[in-house]
This record gives sequence, structure tokens and C-alpha cells, in this order.
Amino acid sequence: MTTSSWSQEYTPSQNASGAPKLCARLQSSERLPVSVFEQAEDASRAVAHEIAQLISTRSTERRLCVLGLATGSTPLGVYRELVRLHKEESLSFRNVVTFNLDEYYPISHEASQSYHRFMWENLFSLIDIKPENVHIPDGQLPPEQLSVYCQSYEAEIRHAGGLDMQLLGIGRTGHIGFNEPGSPADSRTRLIALDRVTRLDAASDFYGEQYVPRRAITMGIGTILEARRIILMAFGENKSATLASAVEGPVTANLPASYLQQHSHVQCVVDRAAAADLTRIKSPWLSGSVQWDPETTKRAVIWLAQKCAKAILKLTDEDFGEHGLQDLLAGQGPAYDINLRVFRELVGKITGWPAGKPESLRRPGDISRPGDATFPKKILVFSPHPDDDVISMGGTIIRMVDQGHEVHIAYQTSGNIAVFDADALRYADFVREFNRGFGLDAASVDHLERQLEEFVVGKKAGDSDAPPLRKIKALIRRCEARAGARACGIAPQRLHFLDLPFYETGLIRKDPISEADVQIILRLLKDLQPHQVYAAGDLSDPHGTHRMCLEALLQAVVLFERQTQAAMPEVWLYRGAWQEWDPESIDMAIPLSPGELARKRDAIFKHQSQKDRAMFPGTDQREFWQRAEDRNRGTADIFNRLGLAEYEAIEGFVKWINPRK
Repeated sequence: MTTSSWSQEYTPSQNASGAPKLCARLQSSERLPVSVFEQAEDASRAVAHEIAQLISTRSTERRLCVLGLATGSTPLGVYRELVRLHKEESLSFRNVVTFNLDEYYPISHEASQSYHRFMWENLFSLIDIKPENVHIPDGQLPPEQLSVYCQSYEAEIRHAGGLDMQLLGIGRTGHIGFNEPGSPADSRTRLIALDRVTRLDAASDFYGEQYVPRRAITMGIGTILEARRIILMAFGENKSATLASAVEGPVTANLPASYLQQHSHVQCVVDRAAAADLTRIKSPWLSGSVQWDPETTKRAVIWLAQKCAKAILKLTDEDFGEHGLQDLLAGQGPAYDINLRVFRELVGKITGWPAGKPESLRRPGDISRPGDATFPKKILVFSPHPDDDVISMGGTIIRMVDQGHEVHIAYQTSGNIAVFDADALRYADFVREFNRGFGLDAASVDHLERQLEEFVVGKKAGDSDAPPLRKIKALIRRCEARAGARACGIAPQRLHFLDLPFYETGLIRKDPISEADVQIILRLLKDLQPHQVYAAGDLSDPHGTHRMCLEALLQAVVLFERQTQAAMPEVWLYRGAWQEWDPESIDMAIPLSPGELARKRDAIFKHQSQKDRAMFPGTDQREFWQRAEDRNRGTADIFNRLGLAEYEAIEGFVKWINPRK
């Protein structure tokens, strides 16, 4: 994601209520119309208002509105906006009949991972829909009843008059509903075996892949395609490749979402991150004429260099012409002039001084930033989980500390759900033996440990931890964070454990960001008044904590500027454990020496509860230190192949610019 993509604000047309409207445009390379919104929140509001308009129209016509609904994090924003419209703008659901896409099997209605529970908690119990109008596949039926039940589910849809609108998400296998690769186009509601990738993606919700059901009940492709209108939603970087294949690739059973190309009234609604691999975003020069601004030129030249496997300064006029860049060459050529401009810009992004140099060491050509005259600086690094700081930017932290800056770290969440029960018991046992060894009263610890053991033994998959167990796990991660920061040279008094309330549900599923979360961050900003802020822009973590932490931080930064006379700090976004910035996106590249990379690894190792085997590794089974080093070395290798200096590793950052300005 480029600097401009973080700062650009789309201004789609609006409906009467002021919400953005869905304005799809079919590009030459796209076989499905796609509406791209800068933020998922804007996309969700637009979809919610489309649904509300349909409900109102059917009500005026004195007809039922039949909706097919999806579950998971993708449609959650839609449901929240529908609830708001009901409570604040009197939208009634009395004429609405709903049919949900799918449900795990077997699973009880009360399980925290149940789609039945999800829908009632997030939508149905908060609106005036008639309970008898709600239909959700029943995951607790006996196996012998499933065949007849699935047939009756289809009959219920037909009896209601068919689906007016079907809301869909898309899985990494390309599944819609739980129609995995290989599902036929005429398939109907049925029991299906889940793909291992799908189960891996759901593992964090179930506290481990081994607890994820192997089967699910799902509407079929044929059922979905009979809906009069379909809206496919996709948010986040981890959906971008699959979305691009579904939108631009051929229709194939290996990618069930591609079947949507056969529907006459379908629309994809995505945020900028999910659209990243669409041709119009990734390489717009291949889908039509473009405005050759400096940012697009840089992207095109880097793309061409990688396509030709050449250093930038070795690209020729022929290379430009043979790869569809004749227009760029004609307007800005010859090739060497274009190459030189891009090369010099990339060189200017590389600096060993992330917080700026003291005036005595500055030389002509050094990167100049606002506030460079201030040295040393006060730096505030925000870490969503207690280890994201060292995993994602540990080398840069070490460098800033060594260069004399005052570095603070704010750990936004406790990270308590990511500690294994056995580790919590091990630490409780250590405390008991510690007390005994020093002649202290260990009776209360003995009692607590017995309680913990009883809870752990009786704990079922998906159960939330008891409060004492969560507290011990939070303390484990807090002590590890201190050890990791100490390895970077940061004193304990410069560490801030915020324990944001949204996270403290005891479950994978978190509460929405609230004013309380924002105010906690705002108070810290006012107290420290940092010159620079670093935050996680890595939005592909499995359960969305990074995205929510960034949302709360950016709200606080905007309020900080409004409410104080202090200068707004520079905000830099890092990545690390899950995904890396593309080279054309990087605004500041910090090279790391072999020694600094080794010190970073040592800081990551201090997080012993995440070492060897993490609770939530996502689909990447490597350890976090391995991922970090491979990404940092990979970025350095890309810069090297582009013809820039060769480094051991590079940590990259993107500058955030307030889009509201």
C-alpha cells in the first residue's frame, strides 16, 4: 500500500441519508463489477444502506424482503449499521425474512463460534425482526436428519419467494458460503467437508485447528446464484489475491467465487486493501490509460524492473515498449531519464537515522523531515500485542535507542488469550516454589493453583478463560514484553501497558472499538507529546486485533491535534509478522546490520510463550522470528535486485497522512 493510498479519500456518490452509494465500474480486465472504498467502514455503510433501501421499498410495496445473510468479521460492520438505522432512524425489519448461508457441523447454538449465536448477538436480538422469519442452518441436528433438513431449507427459500439479495464473503480457497473448491455450479444446501485451509483460517476462533469442525452445512452454488441480487464483500490484504482471481480469472470449480461471473446482477464491494491485486490497482497501465504522476511512474518502473529481472538503471526503451509502457516512455522518456528519477527517489528513502540526524552530522542529500532540528526526539511505538514491536521493528527500535532518542513503547492489549494453559500453570507453580524457597506464605498460591488446574481440566474447546487464568497469562506476556524491551535498551519506566478494554472479552471475538479505548491512547499522547509515533499497519493478522488497534490510535491522533496546541507527531506504519510492504510503498527504509538483526532476534526470543509454537500462528507455520528475518532479508534482496545498495536486512515504513485534511 502506497503513501497515497493511505492518504487518499474516495468520495463516492451519496444516497439521501448521506451514506456512500455503491458505484461499481467494470474495468476491461474485470469480469465482475467492483466498488472500491478506501475504508471497510465506508463500504459496510454503503452496503447497509442498500439493504435498508430494499427493505423500505418492499415495505412500501407491502411485500416481504427476503435476505440471504453471511457471518464472520466481513459483514459485521453492515449489521452494526443496520442496527443503528433501526434504533436511530426507525428502520423496521417486520417485513424481512432471512436465510443464513451456512453453519459449522456439529456445533451447538450456544457455542461461541456458532453462527446461530453470532447472528442473534450481532443483529437479530437488536432489531424488530420476527423470530419465525429467521432461518439459520441447524448445526446440532442428528446426522440422520440432515438430508431431509437441507431439502426443507431449500423449500423454505422457495416458499418465501426466493432471495431478493444475497450477502457473501469470500474465503482464501475462494469459497462462498462453505462451498469449497470442487463444488458444482448446480449444488444445493447440503453437508460439506471443509478444506484444510478453511479450517486453518478458523483455527484462532476455536483455540486450535484440532477443535475446528471438519464439516459444515451450506447453501449450494445453485441456491446462491438464484438470488435476484448478490453482493460479495471482501476486506483486508489477505483476501486480495483470491478476490483478483475471482474477478479477473476464468470461471472454474477450483475457485467457487468465480461462478458469480455467471450472474447478471452481482457486485463486489471491497476496501482498498482487498483490491490491491486487481489490475486497475496493481498495474493500471495494463487496463487502460493512466495519469502518469510520480507515484504511478515509480510503481510502473519497479514493476517493469521486476518483470524483466533487471536493475532499474539497466531498463531500456525496448523494455518499456514491450511491456505496455509506451505511453510513459512517450511522455517522460527516454528510459534512462525515467529510471534515474525513480532510482534517486528510492535511494532517498533509505536512511540509517529513522528519527533524523543531529545537525552536526547532517550532509547534503540527507532526507529532510519536519522537526529534524529537534534532536534527540521522543518516540512512541504502539504494539498491538506484547511482541509486535520487536517482531516488526525491533531493529529500528534498537537503532533509535543507540542514537540517543527517548523511546517509549505502548502495548495496546494484554495478549492474554495467546498463552497456552500449560504455561500459565507452569508459572503459577514457579510462584508457589518461589514463595516456599524464600520462606513466604504460599497457601494462597496453592489454593489458586488448585483452582486453575480444576478449571483447565474441565475446560472445553472454545471456552473463555476464567479471570484468574487470564490475569496470569497477561502477567506472563507483560514480563516477556519487559524482557524484550530491555534487550533493545529500553528502561521499564518507558513501557506503557494500556490493556485496551475492547480486547478483554476472554474470547477471540472482540468488542468494537469504543470511546474508552480511544481516550486511553489520547491520554498517553497528551502526556508524552511524542515527535514520532510508530504503529502496526500490518492488517492481515488472523483475528483483526491489529486493525482495531490502528483504528483506535488514528482516532486518538486526530483528536490530539484538535484538542492540543502541540504539533501533530509523524505517524509511521510498520509491518512484520504477517505481511511486508511492497518496495514502491515504502517511504522510509531502515537498513539493519548483521549485528542489529541478531539483537532483534534476541529480543523476539524473550517472548518465550510465543516461541517454538504460538497459540495463533495463522497459516504461516514458521516461528515469528523466522518470519521477521525472512521478510527483512527479502526486502533487502528486492532493493538489491533493483540496483540499490546491498544490505543484510531492511525494515520498511509507510508514512500515514490524515485523509480528512
